[in-house]
Amino acid sequence: MQIKTLTLTNPLQGFSQSFVIFNKTPALSRFHTSLSPPSLRFCTPKIQHKLFRTFCISSGEELFKNEYTIESIDSNSLCENEEGEEEEEEEVKEEMAGKREGLETQSIWNQMKEIVMFTGPAAGLWICWPLMSLIDTAVIGQGSSIELAALGPGTVICDYLTYVFMFLSIATSNMVATSLARRDKEAAQHQISVLLFVGLASGILMFMFTRFFGSWALTAFTGPKNVHIVPAANTYVQIRGLAWPAALVGLVAQSASLGMKDSWGPLKALAAATVINGVGDVVLCRFMGYGIAGAAWATMVSQVVAAYMMVESLNKKGYNAFAFAIPSPNELVTILGLAGPVFITMMAKVAFYSLIIYFATSMGTSTVAAHQVMIQTYSMCTVWGEPLSQTAQSFMPELIHGVNRSLVKARMLLKSLVIIGSTLGLLLGTIGTSVPWLFPNVFTPDQSVIQEMHKVLIPYFLALVVTPSTHCLEGTLLAGRDLKFISLSMSGCFSLGALVLLLVSSRGYGLPGCWYALAGFQWARFLLSLWRLLSPDGILYSDDMSQYKVEKLKAA
Repeated sequence: MQIKTLTLTNPLQGFSQSFVIFNKTPALSRFHTSLSPPSLRFCTPKIQHKLFRTFCISSGEELFKNEYTIESIDSNSLCENEEGEEEEEEEVKEEMAGKREGLETQSIWNQMKEIVMFTGPAAGLWICWPLMSLIDTAVIGQGSSIELAALGPGTVICDYLTYVFMFLSIATSNMVATSLARRDKEAAQHQISVLLFVGLASGILMFMFTRFFGSWALTAFTGPKNVHIVPAANTYVQIRGLAWPAALVGLVAQSASLGMKDSWGPLKALAAATVINGVGDVVLCRFMGYGIAGAAWATMVSQVVAAYMMVESLNKKGYNAFAFAIPSPNELVTILGLAGPVFITMMAKVAFYSLIIYFATSMGTSTVAAHQVMIQTYSMCTVWGEPLSQTAQSFMPELIHGVNRSLVKARMLLKSLVIIGSTLGLLLGTIGTSVPWLFPNVFTPDQSVIQEMHKVLIPYFLALVVTPSTHCLEGTLLAGRDLKFISLSMSGCFSLGALVLLLVSSRGYGLPGCWYALAGFQWARFLLSLWRLLSPDGILYSDDMSQYKVEKLKAA
């Protein structure tokens, strides 16, 4: 059966009463009639909806025409499309239900297997950057203890200060993910452009800082007893500083890809950068004898290559990653309001680790060289816990704030995460402690440096074993938007830790005292986060979520 030519006259003035002609003969191929709601009583509700949508959903220009003509609409095809759409709707519902019934509905054992599979690829993103610094440390340590010691303050300027700009990463992934969830690609593109501009501007400022104030900052950091390592450290900082704009632009591009649920693009870029850095270190330092300058050039080039690959990855997804937009004041407020607590948290971590290096630097060349080896291996191990934090931030929000809210399932998921974190902590603590204990010559042949390394193995293990579990708990707090507590607790841990560092340094406890302070800092973070999550007023037990209300992000 066919519905022949239908004409809608003056749609903006209302519908006139008439009827729909159903005709099987092809002779009436041009029959004009008016369509009105009463005439649709001969059609099924679904076909009525189809016809209204056919007539009414059109461009704005067509709405002002006096006449609509629909040529030979086959009612059988309408019914077939109707059935196909119902099947598609059922498939979508099943897929959404499958996503809702993910990790949160599985047994603990199955949850742990899924979490491991989820976090495995993401771990590579966190490993690559500390691996580059660790490669620098291993290669430089084979040549000169002075240059090895110079890497300590040098990496503070070049690596640790990067964590200050992690607020860009948090803001980018959140804003892009929110826009794409609303299927607003234009808003996502604009937000990427704005954050790329912020990253580029921040990178230029950091380049200017290292260019004009790098030597002064290093001299103030190392103190008068270690001025002999400042020239080598300054060489390293000046070369690495050339990559600041590219590094921060790459950070934004990487976070945008993660907000699009793509981790393979950034992982490929960082893997390529790690290979370039490793080969460059060996060629420039070992074979060509450039020393710390060669290590700096290798790392700088690898950062630029990684940033370019991340930008190209965004371009392949249909976004213009070479477009930059100056943010408005309101957009800056949105970015800072979202990332402010995370910024405070990261600043507290960076400041505490920098204080440890500052106190270690005042203890002599051998001590600061030993601390450089230990802190780099420690950083290399701790990043394995970061993907667990990402898992919590990905799966917890639906259980805490979502439509199918279930705090029981959230607590079960957290239990799985903590079990994995504890197991991973023991594994990392054992392996991480064994390498500098049994194979110290990998880093340096200097026996005085090796002796200093062995003095801190116990606090090193204590600090490392609890770190992955701490990441799980803090990731859950971030997912629950308990940002005020996490920023205040981190600030308190930093303040107390700084006082302990000052005390152990003034009392002459040496490098072991600094590392025991680091162990206390990590355990304090763990215990405070655990207490908050187990509290009756915490996000996993309280039904009053008004204080953890998730604010909607405005489109930039």
